[in-house]
Amino acid sequence: MNTTEALQQFQETAAYYLHELDGFSMEQLRRQPAEGEWSIGQMYQHLIQSALFMHLRNIEQCLAQSSDSTAVMTGKTDAGAAIFEQGSFPPIRIHVPPSPQYTPEQPETKEQLFQGLAFVIRRMKEIEPTLEKASAESAAPHPRFGMLNATEWFLLIEMHYRHHLRQLQRLKQFIGVELG
Repeated sequence: MNTTEALQQFQETAAYYLHELDGFSMEQLRRQPAEGEWSIGQMYQHLIQSALFMHLRNIEQCLAQSSDSTAVMTGKTDAGAAIFEQGSFPPIRIHVPPSPQYTPEQPETKEQLFQGLAFVIRRMKEIEPTLEKASAESAAPHPRFGMLNATEWFLLIEMHYRHHLRQLQRLKQFIGVELG
């Protein structure tokens, strides 16, 4: 998938998240299936925060390196190579133990989530045209997938949002909302 196709797919997935968000009450958004498991609202927070503060930030770092030519890509891990070969995350649950550094806060309002998603969409649209100038050799490390260049970080955002659709469906079942 090229970046134009990835942006289109991302926008469709993000539009789905926005549509679904509209139908939840704050109580539903904050309800956790069990202690240590995320609510729907926390999942939304995770998608917004990871895109803004990890993925997009690393794209910007790679773009800056492209002009500096200071960092050189050293490769992906086997897991990183596999997800890019498949074009998606494996259809498995990934559980990270709760921690203050990783566990998202509960949202304060639905508007906070709407605005966060809208901002991610806007940033994705802004950054996509700049990727053609990015060096494939300039990269930033991902904790699990190894060194990723700007285009790979961009593609990862789309894959990450698509991956969490399964979690959204599971959480909707938990709170008793019809699956759609």
